[in-house]
Amino acid sequence: QVQLVESGGGSVQAGGSLRLSCTASGYTYSSNCMGWFRQAPGKEREGVARIYTADDSTWYADSVKGRFTISQDNANKTLYLQMNSLKPEDTARYNCAAGHAYGGSWCRLGNPAAIFGKWGQGTQVTVSS
Repeated sequence: QVQLVESGGGSVQAGGSLRLSCTASGYTYSSNCMGWFRQAPGKEREGVARIYTADDSTWYADSVKGRFTISQDNANKTLYLQMNSLKPEDTARYNCAAGHAYGGSWCRLGNPAAIFGKWGQGTQVTVSS
C-alpha cells in the first residue's frame, strides 16, 4: 500500500513561482510512473507532467512546457513540480499520482486510468493577475 500527500500550494501573483511536493509512504516498488494533474472548477482534469522513473524521461502539457519541471528524489520518496512564470490560467487543484507502466512511452502518453492507481488529496494553487 502507498499513500501520497501533496504540499506546497498557495496563492501567488502572476509571474511568480511555487514548488509542489508529493511524498510517498508505504511500499512503492511497483510505482515506476509518476504524474501531476490539475482540475479547475467547471473543467475536466488534465495532465500536467509525468515522469518515468526508470530513465527519468518526462512529458509535459503544451500549456506548461518550458515553465514547469517535474523531478523526483528517490532517497526521500518525493515527487516535485517546480512551477515558474505562473499564469492565472494555472489556477487549479493539483494532484499527484503514482502507478506502473511497462515502458516510458506508456507512462508519458498512456491513459491515466490504466496507469495511475494511487492519488493524493490535492493542493490548491491560485494565481492572481
